[in-house]
Amino acid sequence: MHNLITILGPTATGKTTLAANLGALIGGEIISADSRQIYRRMDIGTGKDLDDYMVQGTAVPYHLVDILEPGIKYNVFEYMNAFSGAFDKVIENGNIPILCGGSGMYLDAILRGYELKKVPFNEELRNECKKLSFDKQIEKLKSYGPLHNTSDITSDERLLRAIEIADFQALNRVSSFELPEFSSTNFGIMFDRDTLRKRITNRLHQRIDEGMIAEVKELIQSGINPDDLIYYGLEYKFITYYISGELSYKQMFNQLNIAIHQFAKRQTTWFKRMEKKGVKIIWIDGNIDLGEKLGMILSNIKG
Repeated sequence: MHNLITILGPTATGKTTLAANLGALIGGEIISADSRQIYRRMDIGTGKDLDDYMVQGTAVPYHLVDILEPGIKYNVFEYMNAFSGAFDKVIENGNIPILCGGSGMYLDAILRGYELKKVPFNEELRNECKKLSFDKQIEKLKSYGPLHNTSDITSDERLLRAIEIADFQALNRVSSFELPEFSSTNFGIMFDRDTLRKRITNRLHQRIDEGMIAEVKELIQSGINPDDLIYYGLEYKFITYYISGELSYKQMFNQLNIAIHQFAKRQTTWFKRMEKKGVKIIWIDGNIDLGEKLGMILSNIKG
């Protein structure tokens, strides 16, 4: 059984920097668990920070970043397939896989071994649902059971797809998905609420200064449908509204800032739920310096 190290946490906690430095120390390769960093040219808005993979002049290998064009829909089943391939490649290279990210469903799927089957599109069901109001669609989704992912109800397309998946799983036997065998030691980075809020707001200012609005404009000019960008949520959603004139700059910034704070809270809730379901997470205080963080990880994986 091969070992896996997982580094998780809400947005703006410095996961990539920690994972890359760890990789440089132990001969690791990073496997991203971020649902938006898979897309090419979506760099600033997703916080890709590719420079973080350079540690003292050496590039730490990474996987599942920049693998698709924007506009292509991607789901947790496809992610699990991609993770399996990346994991096997890292092992073949004789290195240690380090899973790193904040997308709760992707992390949960890997660490708890979701049982999934690829769900086909159901045009008949979609057409029926489109006749319903958004609230009625949410009621329909809830009729299949408790909501597992609140992001499913943040846009029309996500909601339709969630209903489609729930309906398929209700009518079909779901087959096991064979993940590689591994034993994962999981580390989470945490900050107190006020510190995290400041980090999120400061990072938003920084990303806008770095050209995040120009990035979204370039994506639209390259032919990406604005609705696809809205589907990706957060930065791409609110900046698209700003570019289209639906929001002023001030409205865009304030609403986006609030949305990212809410997203971080949902991430934290998801991680707590993972713990309740048996995933052990060793929490690291984000305020300690990088060397102390690395020391804490090394003492736990060697012990």
